[in-house]
Amino acid sequence: MMEGQTEPNKESEEIRMGIVLFGASGVIGRAILQEALKRKHEVTAAVRQPDKLEVVHERLRTVSVNILDPASVSAAARGHEAAISAYGPEWGKERELLDAASSLVEGLTDAGLKRLIIVGGAGSLRTESGEMLMDTPGFPAEVRPLAAAHSDAYEIYRSSDLDYSYASPAAVIQPGRRTGQFRMGLDQLVIDEFGKSEISVEDYAVAVIDELEEGNYIGARFTVAY
Repeated sequence: MMEGQTEPNKESEEIRMGIVLFGASGVIGRAILQEALKRKHEVTAAVRQPDKLEVVHERLRTVSVNILDPASVSAAARGHEAAISAYGPEWGKERELLDAASSLVEGLTDAGLKRLIIVGGAGSLRTESGEMLMDTPGFPAEVRPLAAAHSDAYEIYRSSDLDYSYASPAAVIQPGRRTGQFRMGLDQLVIDEFGKSEISVEDYAVAVIDELEEGNYIGARFTVAY
C-alpha cells in the first residue's frame, strides 16, 4: 500500500486530453466530469439522456449513447484519446454491468481506443482476513448483487486487450470535500486506524483523473481511501 501525498497543482499544468466519459450524469460521473474540466481536459459526455446533464462548459460536448450497444459506444468514442466509464445500472438490473463491459470492450476496440478507466466496485477487494469484502459478515445483502456484478464485469476487462485501469472506491463513498489527500492500494481494502474505509466522491474523482494523466495502474486495479 502506498501513502498518498498532497496532489500537485494540476490547474497550472496544460495537460489536455480528449476524453469520452460514459455515465457522466450520475453522482460519481458528474464529479469526474467536473474534475476533468477543472484540469483543462476536453470531455465528451456520452449519456443516455443528454438533456438530464445540464452542465455547460466550453470544453464539454454531450452526445447520446446506448452503452449496451457496441456500435453506439464506438461512434461516441471515435477520435478520443481515452475513455472513462462511470456507468451504473438501474436497481434490479445489476447484471447489465456485464453487458456494458462487453459492449465497451467491443465498441472501444472498434473505435481504435485502447485506454479505459472504469469506475468499479469495492465488494471484491480483499479484507485483512483474506475474504472479499462482499463475503464478510455485515455486508448489506441488498448491495451484494451489485457487488457481484461489478466483480464479474472486472473479469471481462481483465481478459480484454484494452489498456484498462479498474478504480475501486473505498467501502463507503459519498459526497463530501475535495482534499486531494488520500491513500491508495491495489487489491486490498484500504482502512484507517479505526478500521473504516471511506472516501468522498470528490476525492475519488481526483484519483481517477490522476490515473488518467499518470497511468500508474494500467492493466491493474487500484483503490483509494482516507
